[in-house]
Amino acid sequence: MLVSTKGRYALRVMIDLAEHQASGRIPLKEIARRQDVSEKYLENILSTLVRNGLLSGMRGKGGGYCLTKSPDQFTVGQVLRLTEGTLAPVSCLEGDGDGCSRAAECPTIEMWRELDRMISGYLDGITIADLVASPRGYDYVI
Repeated sequence: MLVSTKGRYALRVMIDLAEHQASGRIPLKEIARRQDVSEKYLENILSTLVRNGLLSGMRGKGGGYCLTKSPDQFTVGQVLRLTEGTLAPVSCLEGDGDGCSRAAECPTIEMWRELDRMISGYLDGITIADLVASPRGYDYVI
């Protein structure tokens, strides 16, 4: 599993909005400036997060973006699944898990399944609120 820039930036956006939620809706331009990401690229990420109900967006004067729930209700795993599609460490575990015709006799499938459970468990156990409260408390690089 390799997390793309889209996934990393989506986490940065969620953290940014959580840190500034008292300010109400945050314009795209402000988020892009603070995160040093192009507005065009950020717009693509924000539209994914809005379409999936993590953010609310509004155009025009007084518009911008805000979280739809409190930061403790969003997990890192949830954000990454939306932006990456999967967290599976191998392709045979993607989707419904029937990606390999040899799965029934594969000597490594259980190892991959356990790794998948560990990755999901770890990332689903960290909320955006956790990252806001202790941004240096986890060994992550964004």
